Amino acid sequence: MKHIFGPVNSRRLGRSLGIDLFTEKICNLNCIYCEVGANKQFTSLRNFHAPIEAITAEMVDFCADKKQLEQIDVVTITASGEPTLHSGLGKIVQRFKELTGKKIVVLTNGTTLHDKDVRLDLEQVDIVVPSLDSVLGKSFRRLNRPHPDLDLDAIIEGLIIFSKEFKGSIWLEILFAKGFNDTEDDVEAFCRILPQLKVDRIQLNTVARPPLEQYAKPVSHDFLQTVAERFSQIQSSIPVEFLTEQKNKKIQTDVLENRPVELTKDRIEAVQEKIVSMLKRRPCTADDINKVFHVGSQNEIEMLLELLIRAGDVEKTMHGDKSYYHGKRTGVNEVARKNYPGNRDL
Repeated sequence: MKHIFGPVNSRRLGRSLGIDLFTEKICNLNCIYCEVGANKQFTSLRNFHAPIEAITAEMVDFCADKKQLEQIDVVTITASGEPTLHSGLGKIVQRFKELTGKKIVVLTNGTTLHDKDVRLDLEQVDIVVPSLDSVLGKSFRRLNRPHPDLDLDAIIEGLIIFSKEFKGSIWLEILFAKGFNDTEDDVEAFCRILPQLKVDRIQLNTVARPPLEQYAKPVSHDFLQTVAERFSQIQSSIPVEFLTEQKNKKIQTDVLENRPVELTKDRIEAVQEKIVSMLKRRPCTADDINKVFHVGSQNEIEMLLELLIRAGDVEKTMHGDKSYYHGKRTGVNEVARKNYPGNRDL
């Protein structure tokens, strides 16, 4: 399938069926920490980047297997890039709710919420997870490398408006990268903005998987703990959570209990295809992959991944002390390089 991947074991959502609205990376940001890789299209314009019929047809096929449908907790609409850039988002959400009866989640970088049409498209969504990594212009440009058409003040105002209009749940994600948005000025600026936002939870994150740029490094857990305490003082009624893998290891294991996936020899090729599809969208360790597909022992999953590496479908990268597998990546697109040539002092 080109658009459906998983189900994957989400650190925050449980067993999540992923929906990628694109077939290549299309985004209006070029974040240094991006797990997906470089943009194929660097644009801020909404368009029908993939046929709605093709996307919903895959969901119809998936839902035909009732047992398969029962095993998922949520349907998560994302993209190899920014999903709200797809002009058919509202129709897709409506169709998915009709087909699955599951909660619909949308992951967004939050840059388009100033657009009333985008806010209308999100009305039927159950949970929206927008990102806001900085409210200071310099940090935003260095970390997120936005398309020149984007205006940070408009983005923040759009998020504030959306947070007050939206009837579902909003989980605000803030990712910190060492040396880019972790100064006292950055944290203090967030403290001034947060009281204006009506969100249900705040989720703190850092660089946890192989990033687009190797100089994107994680902040310490102590730093995140300090930020969490400060945010809690300002918004005491809003829970502040951590999305680091270490903190959620037990939760992730609990989600997987009693959910065996039978793997027979005649399904090996199908499983390989699903693994490649998942790795195009997020880097995973061998253990992550095995928890989803239950291939067998550690040796068996690593042998299967080695075959995919030899076939040229998958690459292996060390990040920290872990080996991650991911889809093939290319360099940053020329438009992004021209506007943000990697100067950390921008």
